[in-house]
Amino acid sequence: MTEFAAPTRSTDASAPRAGDRPVFTGHHTHLWGFLLAGWLISYADRTVTGPVISWMIENKAGFIGDAANPATLGGLIGSMFFTGYMLTQYAGGRLGDRYGHREMLVVSLLWAGLLTLVSGVTGGLIGFVVARVLTGLGEGVFYSNDRVLVIAHTPPTRRTIGLGVVLSGLSIGLTVGIVATPHLIDWGGAWGMGGGAWRMPLFVFGVVSLLVAAATWAYFRARGDRPLRLGPPALRLVAYSVPAAVAIVALFLLADEFGWPDWLTAVGSGVLFLVMVTLVIRGIVRTGRSAQLLGRDVWLICLSFVAVMWNLWFFSFWSVQIVAESAHSSLGAAALTAAFNAGAGILGFPVGGWIADRRVRAGKGRKPLAVVCAAVHTVLAVAFGVSLLGDGEPSLLLLGLILFCSGLFFNALQPIVHSILGDLAAEEHRGSLFGLFNLVAEIGAVASPVVSGVLRDTTGSWAPGVFTAAGVMAVSVVLYGMVRERIPGTAAA
Repeated sequence: MTEFAAPTRSTDASAPRAGDRPVFTGHHTHLWGFLLAGWLISYADRTVTGPVISWMIENKAGFIGDAANPATLGGLIGSMFFTGYMLTQYAGGRLGDRYGHREMLVVSLLWAGLLTLVSGVTGGLIGFVVARVLTGLGEGVFYSNDRVLVIAHTPPTRRTIGLGVVLSGLSIGLTVGIVATPHLIDWGGAWGMGGGAWRMPLFVFGVVSLLVAAATWAYFRARGDRPLRLGPPALRLVAYSVPAAVAIVALFLLADEFGWPDWLTAVGSGVLFLVMVTLVIRGIVRTGRSAQLLGRDVWLICLSFVAVMWNLWFFSFWSVQIVAESAHSSLGAAALTAAFNAGAGILGFPVGGWIADRRVRAGKGRKPLAVVCAAVHTVLAVAFGVSLLGDGEPSLLLLGLILFCSGLFFNALQPIVHSILGDLAAEEHRGSLFGLFNLVAEIGAVASPVVSGVLRDTTGSWAPGVFTAAGVMAVSVVLYGMVRERIPGTAAA
């Protein structure tokens, strides 16, 4: 078994200089495994919020149970989390380029584990929101650094399948978060936690996050040519996250104090997004990296991926509640049905990457695959929305089948797009590139839960939210078709 490693560069004189040597000496498939585990627990951590809120709505418990518009409030909490997650996307990539991508991954996992535990300890609405915002800020740095490590340390002919295999941890984490949370809540009830049984899954996932962080730290420490220095990047992340958290929580508190409608608070999150994007673009222009990071094709891919994040977090956050209400099923049965969508990624992510790599080895582009996957998901999302219309109860089997088939194409799309994007910039800029990419795309995750919740409370049906998600994805089909793809020369050869 051969070793494969590529050098990473530092752009800061105070950081360890690694430009002339690799900083990781392990085999790329072993790296995939640890990054997959990181995705798994990170997505279980963030997915738990949706089923927890669904349990509160169903049982009229916790800080959601007595709300006048529980679906809207629950969606707003999800949006606050993703506002935090969004605001550290670019900063996480820049810190990774500066201090090391390994370091940022370990810091992210430690941060997420601690704040998930804190989320379970909090008792009121405001405390829970603060904890989830801080959790999102820490988890936001994982994405851009993970993508860079896979691309840097995987042979070009296996790059897209590597991105897909690692990203399958997302689907496993979503599945675990959706399926396990109701059972963990029941376990908490059996332990005498009563109305606070919703805390149990947060405690369990928080502990597992810390264990994964420790294992990842040990792995990188044993297979690097320099020790991991977590202190400097962690302090920089704290310095960045505190004012961001203050701004997000202040927005929520003002809305609570003055009785703003929840949709107006979501608009405030959009304003924070626009401010952040403006600052990021200004910084990129001032440092002379516009050609690398602000090109036409980069923007087309960034805007197209808004639809992916919109659909991902519409179905991840609300699918349990949609199935439970539409089919009048128990929360456990609804969770199992909704898990078909998330579980489809276990196949979709690596298969999409494998097919894309075959095309690259043949000297062909990956863009047609992206267009087809987005188009098929759009059609199946419309079919899911149609199944919710009418007075009858849709079959759980039908709902599960549609969710699974749409999930296959939806998840196959993502590593294909990541691979196309990774070829648009040099290695030393990839952390910043993926940070900018997910910063822009995350506006979909911020808007989707609350917009869908408002549509549900306004119309009394989940179908308008489903059709909105399908419409957003339809726009991305056109945008993907306009991208000018670069095929890696070494792979095409």
